[in-house]
Amino acid sequence: MKAIIMLSGGIDSPTAAHMLQQQGWELVGLHMDNRPFTDDRETDKTRALAKHLGIPLWMAPHGPSQVKIARNTDRHLQCLLCRRMMYRTAAALAKQVGADAIINGESLGQVASQTLPNLAVIDEVCDVPILRPLIGHDKVEIERVARQAGTFDISTLPSLCCTIVPEKPATAASLPQVEKWEAQLPLEEMVDDSVSGLVQVL
Repeated sequence: MKAIIMLSGGIDSPTAAHMLQQQGWELVGLHMDNRPFTDDRETDKTRALAKHLGIPLWMAPHGPSQVKIARNTDRHLQCLLCRRMMYRTAAALAKQVGADAIINGESLGQVASQTLPNLAVIDEVCDVPILRPLIGHDKVEIERVARQAGTFDISTLPSLCCTIVPEKPATAASLPQVEKWEAQLPLEEMVDDSVSGLVQVL
């Protein structure tokens, strides 16, 4: 089986990648480049993690989409609209490379976008199955596996966290609420720009 792994420079997504590799999955990395709301160290860490995992890595521009979301929608929904945008790009790459699923490092309740109502809203946007190997794991267990995988030390190198996260992100958004705000966005243009900006870097 082949899957897109949505890879960041953090601890969780490379841990999820390692777990699926242990089960024999072929993985293709996708990093949504969030600059200018992060820095070059984040992309450098992601490249290093992909190299350590031995997987190809694609990058797509995501900062411009973040700007449009912030300027045109309810700020409380920034993270949720951001995630839905990421999955649109991931689904396009999955079709391009013949992947069967999308994998990420989400675990239940760790951040605002990872509540059950929000995960349901995120999943709705994507016609490719989304797998979350870490969904029931706590942070201690995830870090233990990351150390075993040899990714922990890379993931904990300094970098700038996302700076566009709202002060009070929505934790229980509804699909009609999200779609109402997405109607204010040039979604087709945003998806086209993200997908056309896909570049294989490893």
